[in-house]
Amino acid sequence: MKKKQNPLTDKAGEVRELTRADFGRARPMREVLPKLAADYRKSGGRPAGSTKTPVSIRLDDDVLAFFKSKGAGWQTRIGRVLKAFVEAAH
Repeated sequence: MKKKQNPLTDKAGEVRELTRADFGRARPMREVLPKLAADYRKSGGRPAGSTKTPVSIRLDDDVLAFFKSKGAGWQTRIGRVLKAFVEAAH
């Protein structure tokens, strides 16, 4: 007979500290929720054939603050500005 498992949350909805046994029972999302996992995978990451290369650069604080202040997608916006500069320089 299986041992009764402790619920992960209390009556207030707070998650209790997970134990080694809890992690041992965990299964990959693709096994438990295959459709959701497939949809999640489709929506994330770079498109196939993308030619972007990850780099690390240092930006002035005020420049970074400006782009971040406009919300999500700040890295894409910086990339567009740099691309426009390159195209204008040709």
